Amino acid sequence: MTASALPAAPAPAALLSSLRAWAAELGFTGLGVAAIDLPADEAHFLEWLRAGFNGEMGYMSRHGAKRTRPSELIPGTVSCVSVRMDYWPQEAADAAATLGEGSVGYISRYALGRDYHKLLRSRLQKLCDRIRDAVGPFGYRVFTDSAPVLEKALARNAGLGWIGKHTNLIDRNAGSYFFLGEIYLDFELPPDEPSTAHCGSCSACMPACPTGAIVAPYRLDARRCISYLTIELAGSIPEEFRRAIGNRIYGCDDCQLVCPWNKFARPTAEKDFAVRHGLDHAQLTDLFAWSEADFEERTSGSAIRRIGYERWLRNVAIALGNAPASPAVIAALAAREQHPSVMVREHVQWALAQHRAA
Repeated sequence: MTASALPAAPAPAALLSSLRAWAAELGFTGLGVAAIDLPADEAHFLEWLRAGFNGEMGYMSRHGAKRTRPSELIPGTVSCVSVRMDYWPQEAADAAATLGEGSVGYISRYALGRDYHKLLRSRLQKLCDRIRDAVGPFGYRVFTDSAPVLEKALARNAGLGWIGKHTNLIDRNAGSYFFLGEIYLDFELPPDEPSTAHCGSCSACMPACPTGAIVAPYRLDARRCISYLTIELAGSIPEEFRRAIGNRIYGCDDCQLVCPWNKFARPTAEKDFAVRHGLDHAQLTDLFAWSEADFEERTSGSAIRRIGYERWLRNVAIALGNAPASPAVIAALAAREQHPSVMVREHVQWALAQHRAA
């Protein structure tokens, strides 16, 4: 897209005021404008890549400087509108209690309802339609975790929160349970003041990580992170992490659950983020009994669908290996001992070995 001047009416400040009102009407709980120069964040990101902390996420390094330089990803970009939308499902079973109940599966709270990607992209497009109605044709692209975008750094620059020691974005009035989205624009809007950090001396998130993935403040080794292991990793999960995974079968919230700022987190008003299929507190034996058709049906429209059936069984097998022993658990695992997938069989055998050893 080529840079264009904003028409004289409305003025940039007036348009920004309207943008905030439109965003609220569309269900966004925050909107800000970010400056797009990210030299310090680029250096931090490149150091993270050099350390190999991205693991098998090759896409993190695939696009060169386009991730850290918006105007190279989308030529003509001069401003970034950043938005957030709360996702915490108030009606879900208590997270800490679920983690403590080894016979049920724990799914990261962001994934209990509808997949956020399509919902946020649709709302961002509607926001762009309103901008077009106000200013005429302009160049833009919308993103929701869908392209090489350094979204947390841009959201910080837009005043939506600071990047905490666990590397998630935190807002002092809203905690960290929210999704982010961006609009790259080819005209200039007045940028907001970047958020300042308020973690202070608190480091509760670091010892709370079951696998020690937060190796230093603001440094996450994804190769150790349960979200990476249960979602991004395609193959076998290293044995050294399997016990620590516990009953977490899709993602992990531990570093956020202990964050003091999340006492200010607000439940989502989005009905699409409500719990589906009782996945906030489902028995592991029931989940492991799903056929592939069951998996496809019950994860339709869900972020969980992306890992596929084989990884789903892998994850649940580990959780069953960590679950309290019972005839039902042993029978569920034994029923999958001859599964066609080598990876599934390996994790089932590991799980059964845990119970035999016990």
